[in-house]
Amino acid sequence: MTYIAKPKLHHPSLPRNDVGFTRRDYEGAISTLCAGCGHDSISAAIVQACFELSIEPHRVAKLSGIGCSSKTPTYFLGASHGFNTVHGRMPSVLTGAYLANRDLIYLGVSGDGDSASIGLGQFAHIMRRGVNMTYMVMNNGVYGLTKGQFSATADKGSKAKKGAVNTDSGIDLASLAILMGASFVARSFSGDKGQLVPLIKAAISHPGPAILDVISPCVAFNNHKGSTRSYDYVREHNATLNRLDVIMGTDPMTADYAPGTSVIIEQPNGERLELHKVAEDYDPSNKAAALSYIQAREEAGMVTTGLLYYDPARRDLHGRLNTTDMPLNQLREDALCPGSAALAQINDGLR
Repeated sequence: MTYIAKPKLHHPSLPRNDVGFTRRDYEGAISTLCAGCGHDSISAAIVQACFELSIEPHRVAKLSGIGCSSKTPTYFLGASHGFNTVHGRMPSVLTGAYLANRDLIYLGVSGDGDSASIGLGQFAHIMRRGVNMTYMVMNNGVYGLTKGQFSATADKGSKAKKGAVNTDSGIDLASLAILMGASFVARSFSGDKGQLVPLIKAAISHPGPAILDVISPCVAFNNHKGSTRSYDYVREHNATLNRLDVIMGTDPMTADYAPGTSVIIEQPNGERLELHKVAEDYDPSNKAAALSYIQAREEAGMVTTGLLYYDPARRDLHGRLNTTDMPLNQLREDALCPGSAALAQINDGLR
């Protein structure tokens, strides 16, 4: 399949967004993942979200690590910047790229093995540092490339395809992200496009560290009875907190959401999130209450989806470091190398 290219011709009547692109312009190469893989549904949701947001593809930098999930940037936003890093090291490369050029939209793509095992330390630090990015974890609870061993996010008591039972406690990346300082934390399901697309749009629009933990069933190794990451299990145990709509400017984008109360959340960049509450007593701005709710639902065997935590007041890394507004590759030599006098002044200030 890797040698088969998608046709470049588009039907002339395909709908175009505000910057003149069709949805096809946001696609990538043909996927080589297993048929029915949840990761492909997430890729399609990313394509749809970027099309609806009218993002110019060249403004996006997509970075990934190692694993089935980290292959997916090949399958969306083919005209964007891309960098495939080593296992668990995507956050540090993304941080460096962001510090060098704040003008790009950064999308980090990772998996449960990539982020919750070898990359757990880097995952924690990129959250607490406040990097302005969307960090997406395609979470299937197994190592799909190495034949289905439990990953660190696998729930205790869940069963492998051959019957082995996981005896270790699973790492909840959403709760960890809240503790570490992420200012937008959400969880969704790859099979719920109506919820996932608005959450991706909201995360991309959010000016701060945003994480999306997306349950994404592995059809080859983790889609059987006894698995807590299968399509059937998530559908039967999904506890939906809320649904989002992203309002650009003054014209709301319509969506068919479950009935309940609504609240408008103003973002620092002028955009607004309209939160349709399904759980009437849930407050996503209360960190302690959010963590308590997530843990309580987990103990009840439920998968909590929706916007879990939101903090509009947090500044990003550039704001805290007081760095230059201009990308480093656009600075002149005299600004990049101001000379020994400037260096001596810096050193004197550190004594």
